[in-house]
Amino acid sequence: MKIFGILNLTEDSFFADSRTPLAEAVVGAERLLAAGADVVDVGPAASNPDAAKVSAEEELRRIAPVLAHLADRLDQVSIDTYLAETQLAAAARGVGYLNDIHGFPDARVREALAGFDCRLVVMHAVQAEGLATREAGLEPDRAVEAILDFFQRRVAELEAAGVARDRIILDPGMGFFLGANPETSFRVLARLPELKALGLPLLVSVSRKSFLRAVAGVSAEEAGPATLAGELWAAAQGCDYIRTHDPRGLKQAWAVWTATQVQAGR
Repeated sequence: MKIFGILNLTEDSFFADSRTPLAEAVVGAERLLAAGADVVDVGPAASNPDAAKVSAEEELRRIAPVLAHLADRLDQVSIDTYLAETQLAAAARGVGYLNDIHGFPDARVREALAGFDCRLVVMHAVQAEGLATREAGLEPDRAVEAILDFFQRRVAELEAAGVARDRIILDPGMGFFLGANPETSFRVLARLPELKALGLPLLVSVSRKSFLRAVAGVSAEEAGPATLAGELWAAAQGCDYIRTHDPRGLKQAWAVWTATQVQAGR
């Protein structure tokens, strides 16, 4: 299991403690790597329902210091954006990953990305475009089937555009990306192994999200323990990547979990 550490270069990410001023972007990236992140997932714009829209020009300005500082380690950098201009510029710089909350819906962008080597995190969201919303989303009983249908279609479209299959990572989306009902996200968590039916790596991001907070009855700032429980469950179900605000906590907990599993003969 590999860890994506979240670096939010924003002023309106839902978890206030994760908001990193641009002047501290490089320090924040190094801190995540030192804490055990395998990849720094750089977010130049927030995607929660209350977030402001950010132009591609501004996104590129925000990510520039991190790309410059990690120029010799770009394989450890992911750019979390759904804006085509940002995606293509980051790919041209040589980043290791692009992370799109809409799963690369533009056919022209898919064709352009076929010419690069970066891996593509194809996320499912009930929103066809833009930010997450608080509107009703998937019904719990149909969620996994709907996500699989989306994955099948999008993987076929990416391959048809010339993107090699081994570059694709799947993300079912969680929280408001699935809908306002917490049960939907928990149903997807419970059935994670089914989402590997396509034989592709799976990334899950539950860190401090609304569905965990609703059940635990806590704020985003208090949701560290709830997050770790969800992340350990996802990792134990065979997820290949976990995206988190707290790489250190997850890495320590997973080390203990796996050591115990070895002793249990599992």
